[in-house]
Amino acid sequence: MTDTFLSPEEVAELTGVRVGRRGKTREELQVAWLRTSGIPFWENARGRPIIARAAIEGRIARDDLPKKKWQPKMMMAG
Repeated sequence: MTDTFLSPEEVAELTGVRVGRRGKTREELQVAWLRTSGIPFWENARGRPIIARAAIEGRIARDDLPKKKWQPKMMMAG
């Protein structure tokens, strides 16, 4: 695995949910906790929450940085 996403063990540590209970799977409980905590994540095809490490560590992804807009140079009068 890469360092881009949290491992399943790290997700369990973050959420405090290691096993399912009350008729819900571990992943369902983790997703519910992440939603109430406001932590951004994706769900993969199996329902497992996928969390970008940058979302936890506070790093800004390069794609999230504002793009510098082109502006023409102003002509000076006179």
